[in-house]
Amino acid sequence: MALHNSGENLRGRNFKGQDLTGRNFSYADIRGANFTNTNLTGANFSHAKAGLQQTWKITYIALFSLLFLLLSGFFLYLIDYFVPLIFKASSLEKQIASCTTLILLIAFFLSTIFQGVGSGLEAFAFAFTGAVGVAASIKGGTVAAFTGAAVGGLSVAVVVIVAVAFAGAVAAFTETVAATGAIAIIVTLSSAVAVSFAKPTSGKIIAVIVIISGALALAFAVALFSIYIGWRAIKGDEKYALIRNIAVRFAAIEGTNFCGANLTNADFTAATLKSTDFRNTILTNTCWHQAKMLDRVRPGSTYLQNSQVRQLLVTGQGQDKNFYREDLRGINLKEAKLADASFIGADLSEANLQDADLSRAKLKQTQLDGTDLTGATLTGAFIEDWGITNTTKLHGVRCEYVFMRLPTKEDPDPLRKPDNKQEVFADGDFADFIKPIFDTLDLYHNQGVDPRAVAIAFKNLTQNHPEAELEIVAMEKRGDDKLLIRAKNAAGSDKSQLRAEYFDDYNQLKTLSQSQQLLLVEKDKRIISLENMVDTALKQPKFYTQGDTNMSDISGINIEGSSNVSGIAGNNSIANLGTISGNVSIALNQLPDATDAEKPGIKELLSQLQDAIIQSTYLPEEDKTEALEQVQALAEAGKNPQESTKQKTAKTAITMLKGIFTGLPAIASLVEAGNKLLPAIAKLFGLG
Repeated sequence: MALHNSGENLRGRNFKGQDLTGRNFSYADIRGANFTNTNLTGANFSHAKAGLQQTWKITYIALFSLLFLLLSGFFLYLIDYFVPLIFKASSLEKQIASCTTLILLIAFFLSTIFQGVGSGLEAFAFAFTGAVGVAASIKGGTVAAFTGAAVGGLSVAVVVIVAVAFAGAVAAFTETVAATGAIAIIVTLSSAVAVSFAKPTSGKIIAVIVIISGALALAFAVALFSIYIGWRAIKGDEKYALIRNIAVRFAAIEGTNFCGANLTNADFTAATLKSTDFRNTILTNTCWHQAKMLDRVRPGSTYLQNSQVRQLLVTGQGQDKNFYREDLRGINLKEAKLADASFIGADLSEANLQDADLSRAKLKQTQLDGTDLTGATLTGAFIEDWGITNTTKLHGVRCEYVFMRLPTKEDPDPLRKPDNKQEVFADGDFADFIKPIFDTLDLYHNQGVDPRAVAIAFKNLTQNHPEAELEIVAMEKRGDDKLLIRAKNAAGSDKSQLRAEYFDDYNQLKTLSQSQQLLLVEKDKRIISLENMVDTALKQPKFYTQGDTNMSDISGINIEGSSNVSGIAGNNSIANLGTISGNVSIALNQLPDATDAEKPGIKELLSQLQDAIIQSTYLPEEDKTEALEQVQALAEAGKNPQESTKQKTAKTAITMLKGIFTGLPAIASLVEAGNKLLPAIAKLFGLG
C-alpha cells in the first residue's frame, strides 16, 4: 500500500491490524476510522481531524434530544403529582410528604452543585433518613405516606436528574448541547404549563397561579441544573468525574479508534482528537504538541488520563507543577519547560527529555532507565537516589551544579556538587561526574543491620553468580540503623533476582547465633574485612563511594575512618595533615631516584601524587590525610616492589586511592593526576 497523501478523506476507513509504519496522515480526515491493533510507529497525524463522523453526530442529536424529552416528560409527572398535594392534600401526611420531597430535591440540587454528584446523593440519603424519623415522631401514618410518595417519586426524580445531566454531557461532547438543552427547557416549561392548566385544584385562580408558578420554577430549575452539571463535567470538574467518564465512553463508541495500536514516535501535533479511543495503546515518545480536545479522548490507563499531564503535553509548560509518583514512562517532553517541577518517585523511563529545562527540578527517586536527556538542562536539580542506568542518555547535558539530596529541617545541607560554590561543571563534565553510579544493584537494609550476615551473604552472592561481576562501589548510612550498599554489576544482570537471593540468604543468616556465623566465616579474611567495613560504615554519618573492588579482593574497599581495615597505613584516628605529609616525604626520600630522567620511577610518581593531593581544593582535609596515608603505604612497599606481600599492599592502597578520588568532580585536577599517575605506579609494581 502506498503512503497516504496528507489531507486525504479517510472517514470510516478500516485499518485494523495493518502495518502502517511511517505513514503520512497529516491533515487527513480520520473521523470514525478504525486503527485497532495497527502498527503506526512513526506515523504522522499532525493537523489530522479525528472523532465522530457527521452521520453519527446527527444520530446523537436525535437520540439525546429524545432522551431529554422522555426524561423531562417523566419528571413533569412528578411535578404534577407533588406540587398540588401541598395545597389540596386531604391529609396532613400527604402534605408533609410533598413538602419534604421538595426539600430533599433542593438539598440534592445544592449539594450536587457545590460538592458533586456523589455528595448530592449522600445529602439526599441523609436528609431522607432524618425526614422519616421526624415523620415517625409526628404520626405513624405519616411514615407510610412519606415513604410511598418520596421513595416512589423522589428517588426516581434523582435518577432522572442525573440521567439528564449525563445526556447533557454527552451532547456537549458531540457539539449538540445547545440544541438538546434548548429543546429540554422549551418542552419542560410548555408541558408544565399545559399540565397545570389542565388540572386546576379547585377552580380557584390563585391556587392555579401558584401551582403553575411552582411547576414552571421547578421545571426550569431542573433543566438548567442538568445542563449546568453536563457543562461542568466536560470542563473537567472533578466533582462530576463520574458523569464525564461515562459521557466520554459513549461519545467515543463510534469515534476514531486507536485501541491497542502502536503509536511509538507518532506525531499528533495540532491534531483534533475529541471522541477518540486510546485504550491499551503504546504511546512511547508520541508527540501531542498543540493537540486539540485531548481532554475529550478515552485514555484508558495511559498517561493521558491525568488532566495536568495532558496540559503539559499540549503546551510544554510544566514549571512548578507536581508530578509525584506519576507513571510517565515513554512520555515525550522534548523541549518542555520543567523548571522547579517535582518528579519525586515518578517513572520517566524511556521518556524523551531532549533539551528540556529541568533547572532546580526535584528528581528524588525518579526512574530514568533509558531516558533521553540529551541537551537537557539540569542546573540546580536535586538528584537524590535517582534511577539512572547505563542506558540513560546524558550527552550534551547542560549542568553547572547539582544537589545530591533534598534538604530537610533535620539535615538542611543539600550536598552541592561541585562542593566549592565558586566552581561549576564545564561542558560535558556532569556526565563524567555521574557515570560511576550508573546501573547499580542497591541492597537497602532498613533495620538492625548485621555486618557479619551482610559480609557472608554478599560473598555467597558473588560466588553463586560470578557472571554478574558484582563490585561494591558505595556504602551509605541512613538514620540510626539503616544501610544502603551499592554494587556494580555486569550488563544484563537480573538485579531483581540478585536482590531477592541476597536478602533470602541475609535474613536466614541473621537468625543464626554468633557462634554459628563464626563457623561459616572461619578464617576467611575477605568476609572479615567486609564485616569490619560494614561495621565502620554504620558509625559514619556520610556517604562514601569506592574504587574498583570486588569479592576477589574485598579488603581493598575504602571506608573513611577505617584506614586499618586491611592492616595498612596507620590506625583509625586521623593524623594531622602536616604530620602525615612529613611522614610521606620521609618515606619517599628513602626510595632510590630514577636512573632515567625520561622515565620517572616510583619515587618521582609518588612525589607528584603527593603534591596533587595537598594542592587539591576539592578534597576535604580528612580525605587528604587518608589519601596521604595510602601514598605512605605505597612508598613503604616501593622499597621492595616485586615482593608479593608488597605488591598486595600496593594494590590495596591504589584501590583505596581510587575510591577516595571517585567522589570528586571530573573538573578536579586531582582526578586528572590520579588517572595518569595511578596506572603508571601500578605498572611499576607489576600490577598492570
